Amino acid sequence: MTLTSLASNNAVDDDPRRYEHLSTIRLEDPGAVARAAKSRRRHPGLKSGRQNFIVAADHPARGALAVGSDPVAMADRRQLLDRLQIALANPAVDGVLASPDIMDDLLLLGALDGKLVFGSMNRGGLSGLVNEFDDRFTGHTAAALEALGADGGKMLTRICLGDPDTVATLEATAKAIDSLAERKLIAMVEPFLSVRENGRVRNDLSTNAVIKSIAIAEGLGSTSAYTWMKLPVVAEMERVMAATTMPTVLLGGDPDGSQDEVFASWQAALALPGVQGLTVGRTLLYPADGDVAGAVATAASLLNHTTEVSE
Repeated sequence: MTLTSLASNNAVDDDPRRYEHLSTIRLEDPGAVARAAKSRRRHPGLKSGRQNFIVAADHPARGALAVGSDPVAMADRRQLLDRLQIALANPAVDGVLASPDIMDDLLLLGALDGKLVFGSMNRGGLSGLVNEFDDRFTGHTAAALEALGADGGKMLTRICLGDPDTVATLEATAKAIDSLAERKLIAMVEPFLSVRENGRVRNDLSTNAVIKSIAIAEGLGSTSAYTWMKLPVVAEMERVMAATTMPTVLLGGDPDGSQDEVFASWQAALALPGVQGLTVGRTLLYPADGDVAGAVATAASLLNHTTEVSE
């Protein structure tokens, strides 16, 4: 898959200097990031019956740059920002999940007005690292997210029963959940049962493994009042969603099947009770046909936006 350009209906200025002003601001006026965060218009708020659409862009901070067969698809920051701005321009896109570097760029670009903002908290378990399961919290802190006016933080929680680093990750995740809850911020927890095979980490996407990961993750922290789940779409999603009462967003991952097959699986899962929407990155930002706007629009059409009326 070649990901060097966007489709014609996603045309953007391809001037290599188009984001040079971000470097200038960072050099001369780094306080502009905090001012942009303080002045931005907030999202109107979460509503039952209205599913949310969040674009994920925290992969590069873990060294995970691949999409499909291209090992460095997400390496070009200018292209990534182009694609994110195309996605965020769709009014059906509620917000973004990003690492601090990308979040700061988007704030300076004014792309997060009226959007939900989730920071990526643990990025230390680098892709391919010998101690990948020692997934330290090297990104946003709860205090930093509060200062940014963010809505919450996300943490990847990979559980490997054969790796001693797992217990440290679980402990750090629990502390992060508590720290977010103290500030009334959402903790978006993305759990997996994982194994290491031939030197690589693989997430077990069997139904029973996903259910077990939920059971472990939803018990982390001293309160679950502000905890959400971020879960893969797998077989028997009815059983998966029966494992939790927490609001749940569906993740996209790096899809194996066709785009139509992926969208169909999302649509079926979005119809289940407790599913609050999508938090998807590579599938929509780097579609095989290059049509970011089209992929985002199709995904948005799957969401339930019928807000419940209270009596």
